[in-house]
Amino acid sequence: MTAPFDEETGPPRRVGILARLRARFLTGLVVILPVALTIWLIWTMIGWVDGLVLPLIPYDLKPSHYIGIDVRGVGVIVFLIFTILVGWVAKGLIGRTLIRFGENLVARMPVVRSIYSGVKQISETIFAQTERSFETACLIQYPRKGIWAIGFISTQAKGEIAGKAETGGALMSVFLPTTPNPTSGFLLFLPKEDVIELEMTVEDAAKLVISAGLVYPNQVKPEDRPKKNGGK
Repeated sequence: MTAPFDEETGPPRRVGILARLRARFLTGLVVILPVALTIWLIWTMIGWVDGLVLPLIPYDLKPSHYIGIDVRGVGVIVFLIFTILVGWVAKGLIGRTLIRFGENLVARMPVVRSIYSGVKQISETIFAQTERSFETACLIQYPRKGIWAIGFISTQAKGEIAGKAETGGALMSVFLPTTPNPTSGFLLFLPKEDVIELEMTVEDAAKLVISAGLVYPNQVKPEDRPKKNGGK
């Protein structure tokens, strides 16, 4: 007589064909879904740009006028060429003069001035400040001691922030992202000694945050890690 919780000593149960098919289906779905979603997003964005740009092109210059069908992506190419030309002109003396004239004109319009300044600030933050992107991932204790969170070091605190903070050493600006959307988060100013720099890249740290801890970076063997302080 066996007890209710004794382990069964018989042969292992065979997995049915439906269970195997279900496992294969889920595996294929994991492979196909990211690729299909990426292609769909790119295709949709191309169509959206074409819908904005193509109506501005004269009919005689559209490819559909010669081949009879609309070619997807023509609007994207025209937009890229136009943007490059505008950027090239804006770098010159004439372009800078025109930009200053246009900004002075906009500055005299109360409502338009507010909208333009806000859009310009956002654009410069996103596109023109790429050299100030995060370079190092870090580990900090937040929201209290003993609880650890991943952050990104932006810069060392300066000016009034560093001067009035009650700390004896350097103060670091750390961006603490939220999960699963790392574009939102908190700006923290922490003493340098409380910030632990990580060897993983910013991309790997972002994947860890987005996946809520499910996707860890590849483990690096100690002998393969880059040497610091001249290899000591």
